[in-house]
Amino acid sequence: MPSTTETTWTWAWYWWGTLVAINAINLIVCICLFVSSAKDPHPVDARYQRWMRILGLVFLCVAFYRSIFVSSYLEQLAWFDSLLNSSLLIRFFAIFAELSFAGLIAKSLLRMNRDVPILISTNNKVAAFLQTRAPVFCCILIANGFATAATITKIDVLFAIEETLWGLAFLSIIPMLIMSMRKLFAYRNTAAWADTQQFRVLTIILAIFAIGYSAYSLFYHLPIEYWPSALAQLQMQNPEPAFRFGIQAIRDAFFIVHETKDLNAWGGIGFIVWQTGYFSICGWMVLYMMTAPRTQGINKSSSTSMENI
Repeated sequence: MPSTTETTWTWAWYWWGTLVAINAINLIVCICLFVSSAKDPHPVDARYQRWMRILGLVFLCVAFYRSIFVSSYLEQLAWFDSLLNSSLLIRFFAIFAELSFAGLIAKSLLRMNRDVPILISTNNKVAAFLQTRAPVFCCILIANGFATAATITKIDVLFAIEETLWGLAFLSIIPMLIMSMRKLFAYRNTAAWADTQQFRVLTIILAIFAIGYSAYSLFYHLPIEYWPSALAQLQMQNPEPAFRFGIQAIRDAFFIVHETKDLNAWGGIGFIVWQTGYFSICGWMVLYMMTAPRTQGINKSSSTSMENI
């Protein structure tokens, strides 16, 4: 009869293999989308399509790499005993992937507001700001600075700030997404209904993700997983892990890896839920956004009739 350790080790490999398979399929679909969209871009949308497929390719390439070389920045845990599994190397790749993810969301929402201008609230400056200034990208850009600094210094509060910024990024766009959904669905039974289909799908996908992720952050991720342990580390006479600074800290973050397949060491069910969700759901969202959601233009009479909705 296999021991508990052997069973846990086996299930860890099953989980890892499933995650790698999902990301391999996502990457294959991504490459197909990239090639097909590059062959015949709409002349008016060529620049927009090009950016969306490039950003999507960056995210899904990094997601495939990170699904193979699973990493935990704070403890420098690694799935494999290899520099390819270096925490600092993977954090560097993650910067490009996370900014690509944020860029896809920002560009698709800005395109939606350009194609359907009545979605922009002219009477509410706060709503107009959220609709046109892409707060998701700004929050995730700043968050990456904190995450990189935390990977080097091992100051867990910096990771907590990073995760808080991610939560705020999606919390901030929920009102705009709900307002946009309301206005887009008001096009029902008009000539513009078919033209706005891609944006209806986009707002539904982003609203579900934003509400789900915000709830996860506010009620579990931040108050249970991150902030208590981060504040506890600050209160330790000898912080664990120890704070590190300078060139040696950078070298350690790059070269030191602690190989383990013990999922409990990684954080148990919380880590599995986060890792699986991030490297599956986010990938599927990216694949949709790579299609460059857009409309060929809304019938002017339909648009005019919607101004007061």
